[in-house]
Amino acid sequence: MNAPDEHKKFRIGSVPYLNAAPLTRDLGEELIFATPARLAAMLRRDELDAALVSITEVLLNDRYDILDGIAIASLGEVYSVLLAHKKPLTEVTEVFCDTASLTSVNLLKVLLAERGLKPEFKPLENYEAAPEKDFVLLIGDRAIEFQRAPHTHEIFDLGFAWTELTSLPFVYAVWALRRGVENKHLRYELRAAKKFGIETLDYLIETREEFDKDFRRDYFEWHIHYHLAEDEKRGIARFCELLRKHNLGPVFEPKFVT
Repeated sequence: MNAPDEHKKFRIGSVPYLNAAPLTRDLGEELIFATPARLAAMLRRDELDAALVSITEVLLNDRYDILDGIAIASLGEVYSVLLAHKKPLTEVTEVFCDTASLTSVNLLKVLLAERGLKPEFKPLENYEAAPEKDFVLLIGDRAIEFQRAPHTHEIFDLGFAWTELTSLPFVYAVWALRRGVENKHLRYELRAAKKFGIETLDYLIETREEFDKDFRRDYFEWHIHYHLAEDEKRGIARFCELLRKHNLGPVFEPKFVT
């Protein structure tokens, strides 16, 4: 007998960045692409059944389950989440932020607060203005483009800084599922999509058009990974502790489902 939700068409949201490609390539036309901030807003309005969202959205809102085993994470330099700065970090008074970001803002707040720094965070008016800013936070493909282009900034890589601080991976995004909704087949579909994406990673590296092939290989094989295991969960728990320590909550315990 079929599962109750097996033939239901699910509403699935994902970010349009290169780093999500291995998790979403097999989901086809079902996908709705949007920034992390917009995906979070759609989830809150119950316009999506699942979304690949910033871990912060799940930790600060007690209404989602996390699909176990799948994440976008890094251990060390992530390359695509960065603070570009012209002045020393100790002189930071304001940071202009990519308005698409959620987790990266809170991660940067934690990393700076641990250094005794509490600047003001302001929205970046547009990406063209980024090179003019003394301190600018960028994520995703825009961060990669900025770092690979000529610039006069130093780069504070948030993944590297997190692992240097904690010796743990950082989890940037997870599959958030609407709690209380039958979604057994949806969970199966998302797990199958990850399996397919990882097994065909060489094809993605060869055929995607973002950047160049050598960079894509380095990015997928060295900078990010897609498992959510015990070390990643310890990283999430440590992030929760630091969010609470620096009054960036309320923070709710994550609930994992298989």
